[in-house]
Amino acid sequence: MKTEFVLPSEIEKRSFEIIAAELKERNIKLDNKLAPVICRAIHTTADFDYAHTLVFSEGALDKLKELIKSGEGEKFIKILPHKYMEENDLHGLIIQQIADFAGVCAELDRFLPFVDNWSTCDLISPTAFKPLPKGLCEKAEEWMNSSHTYTCRFGIEMYMKYFLDEGFDLQIPEKICRVSTEEYYIMMMSAWYFATALAKRWDEIIPFIEQKRLDKRTHNKTVQKAVESFRITPRQKEYLRTLRTVSYTHSDA
Repeated sequence: MKTEFVLPSEIEKRSFEIIAAELKERNIKLDNKLAPVICRAIHTTADFDYAHTLVFSEGALDKLKELIKSGEGEKFIKILPHKYMEENDLHGLIIQQIADFAGVCAELDRFLPFVDNWSTCDLISPTAFKPLPKGLCEKAEEWMNSSHTYTCRFGIEMYMKYFLDEGFDLQIPEKICRVSTEEYYIMMMSAWYFATALAKRWDEIIPFIEQKRLDKRTHNKTVQKAVESFRITPRQKEYLRTLRTVSYTHSDA
C-alpha cells in the first residue's frame, strides 16, 4: 500500500467543503458573521448540532472592560474556585490586564492551581510581560517546575511567547528538555515550544532534534508541528522528515 501525505491545510479545506455541503443538504443557513466559528466547531467535533446550539454573547468584551474599570473585576478574582470554565476564562482575562508585574504574578500564583484545561491556560497573555520585565525568566522556570499540569504548561508557554526573540538563552530549551512527565498537555506544549523555536532559531534548536534530546513522543510531535508550519522552509521540512523516530507506534500517539 502506498502512503499518501496530505497537507493539514488540504484536509481542513476538504473538511469545510463537506460541512458546507452537509449544511446545505439540511437546509441550514448560518449567519455570515458567525458561520466561520460554527463551522470550525463542527470541523473540530464532527457534531452538526452546533449549528443550532452554539450560543454567542453580544458585547462580551465590552462588558469585560466595564467590569475591570468599575473595580468589580478585583472582587471577582478573589473568589476561588469557580464552578464554570467560562468563569475561569473571565478570571484569566481580568488577571492579564494587571499592569504591575509583581501583582500579576501574585494573582497567577493564586489562580493557576485551579486551571483544569489547556484552553484557559493558553488564554492568558499578561500585558505586564511586554516588554520583558526583570524576573520573568525565573518566574517562568518556577511555573514550569510545578507538579500541577497546567501551571507547568503555562511556564513553558511563557518561554515560547517571550523568550524566543531578544530574550533567548540556550539554557531555556535545555531546561525544557529536562521536564520529565507523561502528562499529555505538558508534552504537547513542549513540542509546540520546540517547533516554534525551530522556525525562529533553526541553527540553535535543530541539534536538539538531531540528537533526539526529547522523549520519543514529544520528538515526533515536534517534527510533525514543524513540518506543518508555514514558517519552516521546504528544505527544512524535508530534512525534518528524516529525523522522525522510526520506532514510534500507535500506542505513543
